[in-house]
Amino acid sequence: MVKENIWRLYRMGQKWLSKSQTVEPISGKNQEVGPSEPDTEDEKYISWREEHPCALASFHQMMNSAKGKQIVVFLDYDGTLSPIVNDPNHAFMTDRMRSAVNDVARRFPTAIISGRSRDKVYGFVKLDDVYYAGSHGMDIMGPPLQVNYHRDKYQINAQDEKGKEFTIFQPAQEYLPSIEKMLTELKTRTCNIPGAFVEDNRFCISVHYRHVLAEDYEALEQIVWSVLSDYPCFHMTRGKKVMEIRPSIKWNKGEALEYLLDTLGFSDYSNVLPFYLGDDKTDEDAFKVLKRRGLGYPVVVSSVPRETWASYSLRDSSEVLSFLIRLARWGETSA
Repeated sequence: MVKENIWRLYRMGQKWLSKSQTVEPISGKNQEVGPSEPDTEDEKYISWREEHPCALASFHQMMNSAKGKQIVVFLDYDGTLSPIVNDPNHAFMTDRMRSAVNDVARRFPTAIISGRSRDKVYGFVKLDDVYYAGSHGMDIMGPPLQVNYHRDKYQINAQDEKGKEFTIFQPAQEYLPSIEKMLTELKTRTCNIPGAFVEDNRFCISVHYRHVLAEDYEALEQIVWSVLSDYPCFHMTRGKKVMEIRPSIKWNKGEALEYLLDTLGFSDYSNVLPFYLGDDKTDEDAFKVLKRRGLGYPVVVSSVPRETWASYSLRDSSEVLSFLIRLARWGETSA
């Protein structure tokens, strides 16, 4: 009976959301962008969402904390701004998503923190008013420094062709020669495994196996471990159908988030409200930073129950789009 009541209340809430989520973009006509509904609901997911409420349904409650604070927005790319696709080179975001991110970035400082190389993420997003952190935060293009940072040796100040100033921060510079050697070796040794794809992400290497046959996976994994064994200063992490080789330094998406908050001038954290939206295991490092500091809103993007440090959830990139549109509208009316 209890489960039936939970189910009934959940369905009522979803019906209310689907009727009330008419979101008007900053420019253009009203669009219906309510939360996506699958054909069947899993009771475990319903129960999980009680612990990690939908950020769309909780939007007004979340924004009650924004009074007198500067909102800063952090976004993952794959699985958040674009759906996970079979070919990593075709993970394109939609024009509507690009427009929504642009509208948010015009109102709030916005950064994209991805496992991809920084240049690759910029190639997908193509927005100049956004800060970019590639290689899981090991390659950051951030604002001009407003504070003295304790790792000055890893950063340089620069200008783009339009005269816009920015800072490049790369705490894993010394590992580039080894990364280049590993990249060459991995490409050579995996070329005979059908479906394997080795991606150069500047300060880390991604070995994708989404198209690798089950019977070939073990051989691929053994190659990766064999190569890695010759480089003790590196380690492997796992993502969605991908093995990633990264330098073993104390730096991750959580450290990147703190670095960007510091360089934006929010080092005391008293007057800032960060939002972080991400779907990957590596985003948990950023969620953990926010949760432990009692700061802002970590939002996990997931259509299945999972262990997470996030406080809120969104089901997929379509719900991310709805949330960003709503956030941009809130920023416009609040201004």
